[in-house]
Amino acid sequence: MKQVAWITGASSGIGEEICKQLAQKGLRLILSSRSEEKLLTLQKKLPHPEEHLIVPLDLEHSGNFAEIVRQTLEQTKRIDYLYNCGGLSQRAEASETSLNIDRKIMEINYFGTITLTKAVLPYMQSQKSGHIIAISSIAGKFGFYLRSAYSASKHAIQGFFESLLLEEAKNNISVTIAYPGKINTPISLSALGKDGKAHGEMDHNQATGMPVEECVSILLKAVAKKKKEILIGNKEIKAVTIKRFFPGLFWKIISKQSAT
Repeated sequence: MKQVAWITGASSGIGEEICKQLAQKGLRLILSSRSEEKLLTLQKKLPHPEEHLIVPLDLEHSGNFAEIVRQTLEQTKRIDYLYNCGGLSQRAEASETSLNIDRKIMEINYFGTITLTKAVLPYMQSQKSGHIIAISSIAGKFGFYLRSAYSASKHAIQGFFESLLLEEAKNNISVTIAYPGKINTPISLSALGKDGKAHGEMDHNQATGMPVEECVSILLKAVAKKKKEILIGNKEIKAVTIKRFFPGLFWKIISKQSAT
């Protein structure tokens, strides 16, 4: 029986590229995002498209996830990997961001992600195997301009999945947390501004970032080795080490970086 991988955020960016590379490796996929139309387009591009399931999900509205997981597992019978890639970024200062936007970003990035994880977890526990991957961000290691809510949600992801990693080791379930830096994806286009509307621009940091194909290749190698965490990017990921060992220098460097 083929291994099964469930990918959220599958219709664009890192999630879409994970789907392409996993399908090439022969896995059966469960494709999830809000847009069924985009998922259908992606499905047609994958090897053996008839093997892959489309399961639309809106991470902001997670009340029915347990039932969706139950129905999906009736078809696939198992799930070996859960790639939590879905999420929403931000481009606004904290003082200009309403609490409604803070809550929306946290609902999508944190609560939606952990709700799906908790719905899948009992099946992995019964299998006594599984691997859960959480796509955080370098903003999950430190705060940054225009990212207060986004960074907070990614810090929360780290806390939850590090705890899960420890708790589920007894059930032979692995957890990998990925911290991408500047990656060439369209994440900035949908990022929320202070008015709650999409940023709508491809930021320089994304446009000049690591190719998404390279990012995902690094990620999948880390997953294969069952690494607990992986930083992915170019020179920007060195900031994590600098912050740890030279905090004074870190704050001088980071304060001079472009927000976009």
